[in-house]
Amino acid sequence: MAGFGKTLLALAAAAGLLGVAAAQTATPPQTLAEARAGKTPNLGTKARQRDKPETPPVSWMKLVSYPGPLGPMAAYLAGVPETEERRPAILWISGGNTAIGDFWSPQPRANDQSAAAFREAGMVVFYPAVRGLNGNPGQIESYFGELDDLVAATRWLKAQPFVDPDKVYLGGHSSGGTMALLASEYASEWAGVVAFGPVTDPQFYGEGLWGVQPVAAKDAAGQRLRAPINWLSSITAPTLVIEGRQGNAGEIAAFTKANGNPKARFHVVEGCSHFSILRPASELVAAAIRDASFADLLKRDGFELICG
Repeated sequence: MAGFGKTLLALAAAAGLLGVAAAQTATPPQTLAEARAGKTPNLGTKARQRDKPETPPVSWMKLVSYPGPLGPMAAYLAGVPETEERRPAILWISGGNTAIGDFWSPQPRANDQSAAAFREAGMVVFYPAVRGLNGNPGQIESYFGELDDLVAATRWLKAQPFVDPDKVYLGGHSSGGTMALLASEYASEWAGVVAFGPVTDPQFYGEGLWGVQPVAAKDAAGQRLRAPINWLSSITAPTLVIEGRQGNAGEIAAFTKANGNPKARFHVVEGCSHFSILRPASELVAAAIRDASFADLLKRDGFELICG
């Protein structure tokens, strides 16, 4: 019996060692950056917006350029302080085809896509145009090379003397929210990311400049690289995804079901739409950034916001 007991102990020890060895050899999921390495955009068609952006007719927003991978890129910059203080900043990606446009005109509270809430909270707001848009070099790649442009824009912004490089955030709405979420999966440049109303796969948008039409139709692998639902485990910065019940709530439910990464949280807010959620939620996020508590938003089970 004593020998049998020793045998059991030996087997248990061996099993334990095997378990440790298996844990040590298990490979983590492939990241989006790893999956994209060496890949090309593989465009089936070429599309480019040649019209350059308008110069803002206000003193507090400037038309500037940042050095992108393909050359100088247009952008708008707002909220630059008159003092030498360094402020938190956010890069904002609009919806639709994500091109930059009129972010200076006052917008109704029920549909404020200008990101004005961040500027009014004392933040620097940067609106970078990406490749193929607003007269920028390159072609529209639909959620591929555009991510590299966002990384380049972020690094340029961090280098500005009026920006706190440790407090640079990324945000976007609708198709811009999809791009912001995908960027959060691709890189770790930001202190936090907020994505309003993204979709699980840009193919949801159908044909058009903000869909995946330029991608080769048979390129399933390339389209997989553009779908943020496939890369949630790649997120390393606190990432808040939020949408109104009358918006893409089904997409948020799909994200929630697929997500196992504590760095990302998905919320649907009752009484809000895809557009009315923007202003009150932006005010909430801006206040959290001001108070250095953005990551705490991910610990909340829900939000009660008054949407106009």
